[in-house]
Amino acid sequence: MTTRTLRVMVVDDHSMVHIGLAGMMEAFDGIELAGQASNAEEAIRKIKDIEPDVILMDLMLGGMNGIEATKQIKGIRPNIQILILTSYENSADIHKAMAVGAIGYLLKNVTATELEHAIRSASKGQLTLAPEATKALVESSQNSKTFLKDLTERELEVLGFLARGYSNTQIAEVLVVSPFTIKAHVSNILSKMNVSTRAEAAAVAVQHNLVRFNTGES
Repeated sequence: MTTRTLRVMVVDDHSMVHIGLAGMMEAFDGIELAGQASNAEEAIRKIKDIEPDVILMDLMLGGMNGIEATKQIKGIRPNIQILILTSYENSADIHKAMAVGAIGYLLKNVTATELEHAIRSASKGQLTLAPEATKALVESSQNSKTFLKDLTERELEVLGFLARGYSNTQIAEVLVVSPFTIKAHVSNILSKMNVSTRAEAAAVAVQHNLVRFNTGES
């Protein structure tokens, strides 16, 4: 059976970044650079024609920044997965990016192998975080040392699936319960862990060895 080629779009205002990423992706089997944009507004205009599976989004763009662009694109095309690819490891930006729907946060010193893994993981809805991003999210969870005793056995099970990128519907199918039940579990998990997004919960879960996903390390 032939595997569909993953379509990637790059949004960055530096031409050298476009050239470098294009060169990397030429070596990726089953991944193609389907389109590029130099700013957020251009990216939003182009997504209908390009139809990317994954977007590599810079944060510091002229005009609309990458976080607002991510929010708008996810609102228009929620199935597009967006990886933040930036030179900055600002804790506030990491939180904002995750909150608006980014599937991962990478730094531009990422290797070709790490980038390839991140794109493939993102296409499956799996989180990919640079080690610096994971550290920032974990440190922000004030209850990260005490939440384990507060989570029920079923909540820990749900957390494991959540961290692997499963949607509420997918978790419900595996556990043979209703999506509404899973939604309630997820809400309880976020509350007990004192985090606001699934990405933050996943990062803390990884830190406590409850589940493993690609953190950007080789």
